[in-house]
Parts: sequence; C-alpha cells; structure tokens
Amino acid sequence: MNKKLFFTSIILASSLFAKNIEFEEIGKNPQRITPNSSAEILSFNNSIKSSVNSIVNISAKKSVNSNINTLPMQMFDDPFFKKFFGEEFTNQFKQNRVQRSLGSGVIVTKDGYIVTNNHVIENADEISVTIGDDPTEYTAKLIGKDSDSDIAVIKIDASKDLTPIKLGDSDSLLIGDITFAIGNPFGVGNTVTMGIISALNKDKVGINKYENYIQTDASINPGNSGGALVDSRGALIGINTAILSKSGGNDGIGFAIPVDMVKDVVGKLVSDGKVVRGYLGVAIAELEKDSKLVYKRSEGAVVLDISNDTPAAKYGLKRGDLIYSINGKPIKDRNALQNTIASFKPNDKVNLGIERDGKDISLDIILADRSTIIGIQSETNSFLGGLKLSNITNETIKRYRLSNDTNGVLVTDVEPKSKAEKAGFLAGDIIVQIEDIEIKNLSNIETALKKYNEKHKRVYINRYGQTIMFVIQ
Repeated sequence: MNKKLFFTSIILASSLFAKNIEFEEIGKNPQRITPNSSAEILSFNNSIKSSVNSIVNISAKKSVNSNINTLPMQMFDDPFFKKFFGEEFTNQFKQNRVQRSLGSGVIVTKDGYIVTNNHVIENADEISVTIGDDPTEYTAKLIGKDSDSDIAVIKIDASKDLTPIKLGDSDSLLIGDITFAIGNPFGVGNTVTMGIISALNKDKVGINKYENYIQTDASINPGNSGGALVDSRGALIGINTAILSKSGGNDGIGFAIPVDMVKDVVGKLVSDGKVVRGYLGVAIAELEKDSKLVYKRSEGAVVLDISNDTPAAKYGLKRGDLIYSINGKPIKDRNALQNTIASFKPNDKVNLGIERDGKDISLDIILADRSTIIGIQSETNSFLGGLKLSNITNETIKRYRLSNDTNGVLVTDVEPKSKAEKAGFLAGDIIVQIEDIEIKNLSNIETALKKYNEKHKRVYINRYGQTIMFVIQ
C-alpha cells in the first residue's frame, strides 16, 4: 500500500511590516541524566509547563468555491434538472462556501509574534488565535510566509506580555533524546505527547523544497501542524509539520522543522516580510556508488548542469565538479548543499571547496537571487502575475517527467485567484514563445516583458504536447 503524507491543516497570507526580532535562547550542550533512585519519579511537568503556555490554537477561514467546477455548468440551467431540484438548490450549489481549518502555533516573542506552518494559514481570509484555555480570541495579522520551508509568521496584539518559548539548538540534538509534541490535535485543546528523536536530517521526504527534518515518534495528529516539538527541558527544537501514515492517524513517524531553520526563516520574515535566498545556478546530484569510484571523497554534491547567466557560470563552476565544502563547512550531500546555499542572501560571497579531476581547488562566488517567482500578486507587472516559473534542467525533466528534448520555461505553480489563473495557465504548462521571442530560459521572459511592456501579448505554451496560445495584457 502506498504511504501517504497527511498534513494536519491548511490555510494563508500577505506581508505587512518589517522589524528585527530577538529570540530568548537556552544554553547549549546540556547534560543528560537518568533517574538513579527508587524514591524518584521521572516527571517533566516543571520542565514543559512554561512551554505549554507558549502554544496557541489557530483557526483559519477562507472562502472557496464549491465542487461545481467538477460538474458541467450547463447542467444547472437544464429545465429537467431545475424541475426536480428547484431554483433554490441550484443557486445554493453555485454559492461560495466557507472552509475552516485548525492548527497550532508557537509564541516566540512577548509582543505577540507567532510561528506556525505555512500550510496552516495558506490562502486564509481570516486568522484567529486563542491561547490555552483562555477563550479570548485574537485576530492575527500575517507577517510573512515561506512555502519552500513551510514556515509562516503571524502576530497578535495582546493587552499583556505573552509567554515566549525558549529556543534550543539543532546542533546539540541526538537520536534517542526525549521529545514532547505540544499542539491542538483535532481541536480538543492543548495536548502533550511524548516520544524520542527517531532520526535527524531527514531530507528525501517530498514535502517541501528545503528539508532537514527531525523525525519523532511523539504522536502528531491533525491539528498539531505548527505546534512545538520540545526537548526534556521544554526548549523548542522543532515545529511539527507532517506525519507519514497509511490511515491518516499517527503511525509513529512524524516530522518537525529544526529550530535553527525556524530561527533563520522567521528572522527574515519579520525583517523583510519574505525570504530571499542565495542562488548558485546548478543542477546537482548525490554521490552514488559508481560515481564514488571517480572521486577521492565519499561525500559532497556533484554538479550535473550549469544554467546560463548564473553565478555558477560566471565564476567558473564546471560539470563534474564535486562541491565538498562551503566556507570551510563540510557538504555531505545534495541536500546539504542546497540548504546551505539557501541560508545565504543574494550578493553574499561564499567560498566553495571543489574537487575537479582529482585536484582540490577553491572558488569565491557571489550569489544571486534564487527566486524564480515573477510578478506574483503584482499589480504593476504584466501578464505573468501569479506564475511560479523554473528553467528546465535535468532535475525538472526527471521530476515532472518531461521529454529530454523539452525546451521552454516550466510553470511549476499558479497563484490562486491571480491574473494568470484567470487567463487559463496551469501548473505543468511550458512557455515556449512570447510574441516573436522564443523562450528558452527565464532571461528570455524578462526580455519579452520589457520589449512588449505596454501591448497585448501572444503567449504560446506547450501543454501535454499541444500548443496553445493566450492573448494577455
């Protein structure tokens, strides 16, 4: 039976304002002890009760169209249909519905900043927050969201200082450490479950673009998303995100975003309202059994392809290079390289340790902006408002099962309710031409936008082997 990933909530946002954020951190490298007397009872109540007070319940509400889109529209205007079901039924069926979902969040500052999962608040029209058993309901503002890491920040204005959780340290975690998952499963209120760290650095889960999960067997259920995973001191070590399950219930395999990634992303969302990551411009792969035969090292990431007009091309990276360190920090595999590069900002200078043809070389590279989002929710941009685009590389060919000779720019996502969605774009479309400009990469799209800025544009796409044209302003 296929394993399925069940996310514990859904729902949105839009950036508001920016400022710096300060976290309350706990000491690193704690001692680990076990009970040594029959007169002692092992209890973690004193350790975690403060953390429980830092957990909030999140209710997100959004308006959605009913499933009418799955049925023929003309059916509702058919006299035969109206005769049996009536005008009132057909009109009701066409109305928008309100969808509600529940999740959890963690207070990280006294003045009301709360971290949760992006999928908890994604596309929400309203976000409400309650704290513990207090029935007071706060309306939350979205500060920023990052779908690639599945982290979002919201803020509430309370009449008194809140209880922020203390943050731990990802580097000090060990398999076997006691963990507690705190959240609001099934909307029953704050709940604590216990387990251990089952594994660290889990990356091939297939949930987000940037993955480095803590795996735990502490029970995580629907509604726990965005809640806290804490250690035996009550220090935050992760944000609970998803479970691997056959039934939808807890099977003992849960995943949490490690606290160091949380701190990095939350800091950027609070200061800038978004996360802008450094971009290198390479397609990379793991060192496999056969490829290890041609390199001195057994760890690193192999460069398979280099995109044009990127830092990788500009500063001399080549196919076959094995990247084994960044600024002296070892790079173990493909995921480590991707996450490390993403932790830098555009225009940051990094030093790459590279093995090339058996020799070690060093390259200094200035990173670019890795974002391939063009004009999402932009009122001033032209027709591309709402598209997430990607150059076609060996990786995207494999991921999206494209033919090897595919040319163009791939539409990886379409923003809901955007101009692009209304125009008819679908994820998986390949933009091949705009007016008389053939599209082979993102730079070609930027060129076309500048050249035809004020005109209606003919946009040609390849959809499942067929060419379709849109005329868009």
